Amino acid sequence: MSTTLDPVAVHPGGVDVHLDVLAIAAHRDDVEQTCGGTLLVQQALGWRTGILDLTRGEGGTRGSAAEREAEANDAARILRVSHREALDLPDSNVQNTLENRLKLAAVLRRLRPRVVILPYWEGRHPDHYTSATLGYEACFLAGLSRLELDPAFGKPHRPYKILYASLYADVRPTFVVDITEHIETRLRSLLAYRSQYGAQPTGTGLFVPEEDIRERMYATARHYGLLAGVRYAEPFVQKEVTLQNDLMSLPVASI
Repeated sequence: MSTTLDPVAVHPGGVDVHLDVLAIAAHRDDVEQTCGGTLLVQQALGWRTGILDLTRGEGGTRGSAAEREAEANDAARILRVSHREALDLPDSNVQNTLENRLKLAAVLRRLRPRVVILPYWEGRHPDHYTSATLGYEACFLAGLSRLELDPAFGKPHRPYKILYASLYADVRPTFVVDITEHIETRLRSLLAYRSQYGAQPTGTGLFVPEEDIRERMYATARHYGLLAGVRYAEPFVQKEVTLQNDLMSLPVASI
């Protein structure tokens, strides 16, 4: 299932939808939790953003796949992304198989993002850390000129930059993105998932109480903002070393 949102129109087959930033996550609402503010910042800068959910939510404790889809579409509009779609990988059983890598590689060739955001490669939920490895290997496969995929998906393409959303990981971020101007919109996108975060008895011990969501989200964003001298931020890790020649343009004061 896919959702395309104004102002970008998808041509038949979706071949002509080219994104600048694509956030890939295991579940509908993962992106909103970890990098929704960053997508808002990039969209405000004029970049085309998108979300790819690998599963549809049929195995979750709360809500059905249909409910999660409707909520994801609402959240996508709040985040002002140009495109959102979901693959059909089984919820709570995401596997890094060749079949799944090829499915994801086909989407990457079609959407052609320059930057891909993945979940951090360690975590409590197997779907999350498996998605990180699956996403990285699919990015590699998508660029192989001799990899035979349906030509309708487009030519070989490999993202330039792969980033890992590390908000829930106990690691020092490589950098943070200042989301201060978008913090309320970020909260709205998360609360669009009423089946997950609305007050209800199902899954009480697993889910953050609705009355605590705002406080927890703001506290976490405030923590990462303090690391870089801004009010609210989201953290990221990259594996490669960043190149910087002009020492006079380095951001964030040391003292």
